[in-house]
Amino acid sequence: MATGLLLVNLGTPDEPTTGAVRRYLREFLSDPRVLDMNGVGRWFLLNLVILPFRPAKSAHAYRQIWDAKRGSPLLYHSRDLAAAVAEELGTTWHVALAMRYGNPSIKSAVQELVKADVDRIVVVPLYPQYASSSTGSTLEALAREVSSYWNVRALEIVPAFFDDDGFLDAFAEIAKPKVEELGADHVLFSFHGLPERQIAKSDEHGGCLATDRCCDAPGPRLAWCYRAQSYATARSIAARLALPDDRWSVSFQSRLGKVPWIKPYTDVVLDELAKKGVKRLAVVCPAFVADCLETLEEIGIRARAQFKDAGGDELALVPSLNAHPSWARALAAIARRYERGSASRARPALRVVD
Repeated sequence: MATGLLLVNLGTPDEPTTGAVRRYLREFLSDPRVLDMNGVGRWFLLNLVILPFRPAKSAHAYRQIWDAKRGSPLLYHSRDLAAAVAEELGTTWHVALAMRYGNPSIKSAVQELVKADVDRIVVVPLYPQYASSSTGSTLEALAREVSSYWNVRALEIVPAFFDDDGFLDAFAEIAKPKVEELGADHVLFSFHGLPERQIAKSDEHGGCLATDRCCDAPGPRLAWCYRAQSYATARSIAARLALPDDRWSVSFQSRLGKVPWIKPYTDVVLDELAKKGVKRLAVVCPAFVADCLETLEEIGIRARAQFKDAGGDELALVPSLNAHPSWARALAAIARRYERGSASRARPALRVVD
C-alpha cells in the first residue's frame, strides 16, 4: 500500500467576484475557531456587519492578483508544490492537496487518498506557526472527515514546522538575492496577526503577553504560542541572512475590528521605519508558504504604496516559498520523517536563535 500525504492550506475563493468571495467568507468566518465568540454574536457580526460590505472590497483586492489563466495564486502555487513534492517522494506515496475552506475540499482530498488505497496519511497543515484558528481548525475538520469512514486511516500529524531547518534554509535562499538586489536598509518580517485573546487561550501554563519579552524565553510553555514561534522563525532567517539586530524587525499584519491584536502592527511599523530614515525596505512573510492575497496585495501593493507615501523610496516583497525546489525537497524530507510514525511524537521545545 502507498502512504498518503495530505497538504492542507487555508483556502481561496473560486473566483474574484463578490458572490464567490461572499461564499468563501461565510464558510471561513462561520468557524468558531476563527470568530471565537458565542454563536449568536458570531451570526450577527457575520451577517449584519461583515457579509453585507466586505465581499465587494475583498473581491476587488483579489482581482489585483488573480492570474487570467491559472486563477488564484494560493491555489496554483499549492498545486505546483504538491506536484513537486510528489516527484520528490516517488511512487510509494500518493500526494493530495486540500483547502480548509473552499476547494479542493478536505472531503475531496480524503476521498482521493482512500481511492488510492493508502493505509495511512501523513498530514501537513501548511501553516509554519501553530494557531488554533488555522492548524487547530484544520485538524478538527480532518478528524471529522476521516472518522466518517468505516475503515479509519491512521493519521500522522506534522506539527508546526516554524523551526525546521529545511523550511528556514529555503526562505533564506529565496530572500537573500532579493535583499541584496534591493540594497535593503532594513528587513521586516511580517506575520499574519491574531487577536490577543486567541494567543492567551492557547497559553496552558500562564504568563502569556505578560511582558514585551515573554516570547523570547524558550521552553515547552511556548509550544503553542503563535507569536513566540513567529519571533523564533524571524530570528532564524535573520541569522541565516547575517542581518545585524538593528537591520531587521518583526510585525503582524491583517488585523480587523477594534479588539487588541498582537503587536507591533505592520501598518504602524511601516510609517515608523520611514520616519527613521529607512529608504529601501524588504518584507518577508514567513507565515505564508505560498503567495496569496495577504502577501501579493496587502504587502506587495498596499503596504508598498503606504511606505512610499510615508517617505520611503522602495518596498520589495520577498516571494514566498511557493514551489521552490529547496522547499519541495524540505517538505518531502519532513513527510519522510513522519512515515510509519518514525518521527518523534513529542513537540520540541521552542528553539531561540541568538
